[in-house]
Amino acid sequence: MKNFDEIVHDLAPRKYEKPGIIWIVFLSILIVLGIIAYIDQLIQGQVVTNMRDYALWGIYISNFVFFVATSFVGSVTVAILRLSKNEWRTPLVRIAEIITLACIIMAGITITLDIARPDRLLNLFVHARLQSPITWDIIIIPTFMVISILLLYIPLIPDFAILKDYFAKTKPKLSKLYGILSLKWTGSPAQKALQTKSIRLTSILILLAGILLQTIDAWLFSSTYRTGWDSTNFAPYFISGAFVAGIGALITVIYLVRIRRKLEDYITDFHFDKMGKMLKLACFVYIYFNINEYLMPQFTAKKGETVHLEALFTGHYAPLFWIVSIVGLVLPAIVLMFKKGRKPLPMFIIGIIVVIGSWWKRYIIITPTLLEPFLPLQGVPESWYSYFPSLHEWIITSATLAMALMIITLLIRYLPAVPIQRTVDEQKMDIIEKPLES
Repeated sequence: MKNFDEIVHDLAPRKYEKPGIIWIVFLSILIVLGIIAYIDQLIQGQVVTNMRDYALWGIYISNFVFFVATSFVGSVTVAILRLSKNEWRTPLVRIAEIITLACIIMAGITITLDIARPDRLLNLFVHARLQSPITWDIIIIPTFMVISILLLYIPLIPDFAILKDYFAKTKPKLSKLYGILSLKWTGSPAQKALQTKSIRLTSILILLAGILLQTIDAWLFSSTYRTGWDSTNFAPYFISGAFVAGIGALITVIYLVRIRRKLEDYITDFHFDKMGKMLKLACFVYIYFNINEYLMPQFTAKKGETVHLEALFTGHYAPLFWIVSIVGLVLPAIVLMFKKGRKPLPMFIIGIIVVIGSWWKRYIIITPTLLEPFLPLQGVPESWYSYFPSLHEWIITSATLAMALMIITLLIRYLPAVPIQRTVDEQKMDIIEKPLES
């Protein structure tokens, strides 16, 4: 048990130490290199990429789908934990909300990278077609972004009031900013009731918006008559995959925040054990949908579908497919069945593996299908028969990931990663309940 001042001191934002400064500089370099590569792509055109008439959706769309999937962690996981009133969620929800906001912002930015003429982006709004999933994607992403900001901000209001007083003498300018953001919070019963209702409402909205976002994202593919995408299984397949990617990212970030901020008293082994169980369940559900997506069509597939499946099972993409499926999905699910596998360090390693596997999973969902059209490839240069990202694409992709990590890093720098007021309230409840139990 810690008193109020100790909790505030532990959880209040801190200055960057030397490793933090190095990390910021490293991310900044990647972002600058990505901007340079993108400017060069704008000048020369997409000839600097390896995308051609067939592989017209390359690594950029893989990144977009990955960011959308990862943003799912804050929308559904946090909403479910908030609505179900699981008390153990407290040290985790803020970080999950930060990841959600960072990833949905980057999803919106990443989709423009695939547009050879970004100056024509306005045409998607001016000449929108309501029967197109792309139009609904354009609508749902900004909507989801706004709800994500609200879900992050509303629970922060009491903490802003605390930080205003905490930094009043040492950092008056920062204290003033926190004071503005606190909206004159005093902690009155009326304010608390309004905040509770607002959090519940935004949790419901983001739950619905998150499911809708994943569904529309899946419909972008399944409504396209292409081998490998023409599937009614795609919406739940994408949703279950998003759970895996999102929880894996959450575990990874939570571990790093716990180590760097020395929050072992707040983010404990118990929380990693709970998150491990959630990831285990998500992995097994995703394995189930993978079986439906890849194994069942093997018995009834038409010729085009058979060629596509052979390319994944035994052909050119087989090594990547099996590594992603076994190492990135099956093995983590097996390891997480054991309690030792749900300790912080093993969970961190599993989280990294799952996130990497989730990214490559999006790549093999997109690329093999594009390179296997219904009509055979003929009369085109030999280089069009295959696709692998160019140096420009890899640099820009690294920059988008660096930008997401930069947003997460800056938000964790200036926001309490673990809710202060709620941690204090829960500790008071523990003090009251223990004498009653005895």
